[in-house]
Order: sequence, then structure tokens, then C-alpha cells
Amino acid sequence: MKNFKTISIATLFLSLLIQSCQTTTPEPLSGPEYSAAVKEIIDAKNAQVVAWYAAGEIDSAATVFAENSIQMPPNQPPLVGIEGYKAGWKQNVQFGKWEFDLKTTEVKASGDLATELGTYTLTFTPNETSPIPAMTDEGNYVVLWEKIDGDWKIVWDAPVSTVPMPMPEQPMDSVAME
Repeated sequence: MKNFKTISIATLFLSLLIQSCQTTTPEPLSGPEYSAAVKEIIDAKNAQVVAWYAAGEIDSAATVFAENSIQMPPNQPPLVGIEGYKAGWKQNVQFGKWEFDLKTTEVKASGDLATELGTYTLTFTPNETSPIPAMTDEGNYVVLWEKIDGDWKIVWDAPVSTVPMPMPEQPMDSVAME
């Protein structure tokens, strides 16, 4: 009986030793394959955000942003923090419909951070009380994403318009006559 116990304990110890020596290769947290996987997640989140903006659902859109996020809209002060983001966009959507088209061109991801580079178009359709005229904008953007508690969130969002600012009208007497 003593030999049986010794053999059983030795077998158990040996099997645990073999299992502990087998190494599993962890999933890579950088490189092209990881970046492609993160890009798929970002593309899905962008599709949600585009639909939420169009529907004026700012509280839903805000779920994609980190608590300490900073969004830097063109020609405006930054929207700092999730409450600043909500306040700014709730003001915007009361004046009409905001329709975005986002195209992610590249994602570079490493660990819990990812940088998204893309292009956008924006069409604003004002309602009858809007002080903002109808407009279309387009440009490029860069977004810093961070994986927070297992979910990818926007930390920094920086769109850059490629549409020139309108030039102020010059009085006729300041224009040289030929």
C-alpha cells in the first residue's frame, strides 16, 4: 500500500511538472495582425457612433469615449471630459442633423493603446431655428484609443478639416482697381 501511495504521488508530481513546463504562446499585443484585429473593433464602434450622431443620441455616443477624453473639433475649443463632450454635442444636435462618414485608413496598436488614422465627411442639415447654416466638411482625423477595463475607448479625438475657412469679404475700396 505504501508503494502505491508513493507511485501515485510521484505520478501526480510528474504530471504537474510536465504541465508546468509546457509554455503557451500568449497572443501578441502588437504587430500587423493585432492592429488588424483592433481595427475591426474600431470600425464597429465607429459605425455605432455614426448612427448615434445621426439620431442625436449623444449619451449613447458618449459610451465610446473615456471619462478623461478630449475631442478637438475644428475651429472650436476642445471638449474636455465626458461631461464636456456631452454638453457640447447636446448643444449641437438641438440645431439639426449631423451625419458623418468615417473611413479608417490605418490602425497601429500595441498593448492597451491604439492610434487610428482616417478620413471623414460631415454633412450638417439645420432645423428651422438653427443659427448654424447648412454645411459640408471633410478632412482627416487621428484618434487615440485605450483599452480600459477590457473595452476600447476614445481618449483623444482630433479631426482636421481640409476645407478652407471662408475669406472675409473685402470692401470694394480696398481692392485695387485696374
